[in-house]
Amino acid sequence: MFRADLHCHTTFSDGTLTPQQLLQHAKEMELLGISITDHDTVEAYSIAPKLAKELGILLGTGVEFSCVFQKMSVHLLGYDVDLDSPAIAKLCTRHQERRRLRNKAILNNLSRLGMSISEEELLAVSDRTLGRPHIAKLMVEKGYASSIKEAFNQYLGDGKPCYARGDEISVQETIEIIHQSRGKAFLAHPHLLKHSRKIKELLKCSFDGIECYYGKFSSDQENRWIQIAKERGWLVSGGSDFHGSSKDYIQLGCAWVDEEWHKHLENQQMGLLQRQQARLRYRPKQGQSH
Repeated sequence: MFRADLHCHTTFSDGTLTPQQLLQHAKEMELLGISITDHDTVEAYSIAPKLAKELGILLGTGVEFSCVFQKMSVHLLGYDVDLDSPAIAKLCTRHQERRRLRNKAILNNLSRLGMSISEEELLAVSDRTLGRPHIAKLMVEKGYASSIKEAFNQYLGDGKPCYARGDEISVQETIEIIHQSRGKAFLAHPHLLKHSRKIKELLKCSFDGIECYYGKFSSDQENRWIQIAKERGWLVSGGSDFHGSSKDYIQLGCAWVDEEWHKHLENQQMGLLQRQQARLRYRPKQGQSH
């Protein structure tokens, strides 16, 4: 059976597997395709395509951006983007600076509560995209939290004492830049959004598709978004949001795209999303919970 997980992260952002390790793991899981959707960077594609070809895995380009819509945090997935697009490169650079300033604000908030983590300590964790998961990891190492989950629940999560929003980049601007880069803009994991009035307005934006199937949500939760996509003529996609050991309750391939055999790769970047008939199926792993 053809299976492709279209939402995965590597060490180029907040995942714990390198692109090479992720592709090897995908092969072990018998996936025939993946998309690496690191936060605010497409750097993984500088090394991933060659190995993917050697392993016989279809690799589609992707990237995940954090945006704001009416003060609500929203994530967008950009698929089929031109990796050489100046617009995407500029947006990634803007997000990297946004993250740098936001991380500094979070560290200041932690310090005020007696939890000292220096910028140098954070930079030593990785030379890639740094964010809250990396700060949470340091909190655990320094004994400020017993787990990454506790660090988020008590301090770093949205609205928690040490949370900082950072500069805002709008949903519509992000969609426009993805389109300028010849890509497709997808609303990521809408199941996590909570404000019904704002969601209704959000869905008026010019998305190309919705990540209807996500991680390990139930079919009842997913069906609502499938119906919305059908009503708007949007593409339907999804994936696991695999991060590796930092989110060990989410396994690679727990959600996947089942591509009809009559489809073909229209280019080497994102053939997996070129047909609206692509559908995703979900199988929970026994003993796991979201």
